[in-house]
Amino acid sequence: MLLRVRVTLPDRPGTLGQVARTLGVSGADIVQVVVLERLGGRAVDDFTVVWPGAARVERLLAGLAAIPGVRVDGVWQAIGAPTTTGQDAELLAQVAANPADGVATLVDAVPGLLAADWAVTAVVPADWASCAGGGTATVGQASWRAPQPPRLPEITPLRARAMTGADGTHFAVAPFGRAGLVLVVAREHTEPLTAAGFHTTEVDRLAQLVRASAVILGDRLDLVGPPQVTSLT
Repeated sequence: MLLRVRVTLPDRPGTLGQVARTLGVSGADIVQVVVLERLGGRAVDDFTVVWPGAARVERLLAGLAAIPGVRVDGVWQAIGAPTTTGQDAELLAQVAANPADGVATLVDAVPGLLAADWAVTAVVPADWASCAGGGTATVGQASWRAPQPPRLPEITPLRARAMTGADGTHFAVAPFGRAGLVLVVAREHTEPLTAAGFHTTEVDRLAQLVRASAVILGDRLDLVGPPQVTSLT
């Protein structure tokens, strides 16, 4: 199976090689490395690896923890092949080519782009702040792995951001800028794996995709129909 392994490590020569060797010795076959951040002498890297299904992840975690200065931020299963920002343009081209299904196309594709489990669109009530936690959101399009009904976090103010629900599910939310419509992407906590939260670069990537889609789809976004209602808490 494919795993995504997020590691924070010292940004100095040799450390990345140590991590790569440890992954290999543990039985992981590295297929992609993405640098999410370099700041203050530290780096955050995402490794996508092919991992033997029968092997214990604990062996991998123990090997990485033995490297000085290395911290494992999360290990979770990827649902598809690794993707890069170069595929964002292809997705937006698909949205533009078939705007009638543009929102559905975006919702179905985003989980794969961000190594997430599922995504939905939701309309946030304008009076959420006065609802004292009792507000509801109307849920529209949902990707194929989305739970029914999905339990969403409080997603206001309407700005792109990451958050974590009470059950450990990680969310990234980005607004379309029209009538409270937002795109919500989720990574679920599944033992014994532990998904990492959405990094700032991932939230920014989601926000850019949503903003571009909003420009492409324009008034069509006002026609996005909500087939169900679900609690925000």
